[in-house]
Amino acid sequence: MQQLKAVVSAQDVADRAGVSRSAVSRTFTEGASVSESTRQRVMKAAEELGYHVNHLARGLVRNRSGIVCLIASEVDTPYRASLVRWMTQYLQEAGKVAMLINTDRSDARVSDALQQAINFRADASIILSGMPDSGITRLCYKHGQHLVLINRDESLPGTLNINLDSRPAAEMAVNAFVRAGCHRIAFVNSLAGTPSLLKREADFLAAAQKAGITVQVERFGTTSYESGQILAQRLLTRNIRPDAVYCATDLLACGFMDEARHRFALCIPEDLCIMGHDNIPQSGWSSYNLTTFAQPVEQFARDAIAWLAETEAQPETLAPKNEQQQERRIYPVDVVWRGSVRGG
Repeated sequence: MQQLKAVVSAQDVADRAGVSRSAVSRTFTEGASVSESTRQRVMKAAEELGYHVNHLARGLVRNRSGIVCLIASEVDTPYRASLVRWMTQYLQEAGKVAMLINTDRSDARVSDALQQAINFRADASIILSGMPDSGITRLCYKHGQHLVLINRDESLPGTLNINLDSRPAAEMAVNAFVRAGCHRIAFVNSLAGTPSLLKREADFLAAAQKAGITVQVERFGTTSYESGQILAQRLLTRNIRPDAVYCATDLLACGFMDEARHRFALCIPEDLCIMGHDNIPQSGWSSYNLTTFAQPVEQFARDAIAWLAETEAQPETLAPKNEQQQERRIYPVDVVWRGSVRGG
């Protein structure tokens, strides 16, 4: 059995096929001129030798690697996992390669990983939430990457900023609680302090104030199931308990619901109405049946990758990036009525 070389070059293929190196290059270049007989000889030799085109090297010659960084924190949460899934699917359909950088630990390892992506000449970065530090955004921007910012508030010329319009959701949540006969309403949030979470809180408080309702606000920890449990303990051990709770995320809501039912023996929605946000898969499980608001994560991914493709196709004579406008897209959220609110 013939032993294959660890790395097979285009010249090796040319020697085996008895053609020039340029003939090998033309064979593997879409639209290039090469005779059918030459193409067949080259393809046969490439298969025998186990040759594959070095797309990274070819891309660097064209100043385009095909690599797109997905920069994310809390990648183990259901919402972020769904966003990563859709992003990678649409990137692969576009012929791109995703490089995931996990920013949960704000230490030198994150900087090293990002620097490695820059060294690989990543074409673009998509920052998937408000959690990663703004210094990461500035570093990517400084090195000329195309940038997509999701649920963030930076204003950088020549970038795409994707955000949600959470105001209608807040107004709908307040109206749903009022219609259910609730009078003691609370809002629970984490201490993450991301732009999207802060805006959900501010919009809900504004909607409640407009309706003449005072809202208890409780915040704790990370945006996790466990934080939802602790928030439930804090609110439900008070002398005056809330009879309605709007949770900044579904994951907080799931923890809150389990604690309310199993530790405090409350029935949902008879004793307590709860609404969440994000429409993670768990919110539709029969054990939660959570009324929530759905983020259009697939549309985020589809539009982000389409924007990157359009940006790459623009002529190099376009104005410098720092003279271009930032494109802002605001997306609506859709209510998903289930069984955690009376009358929903």
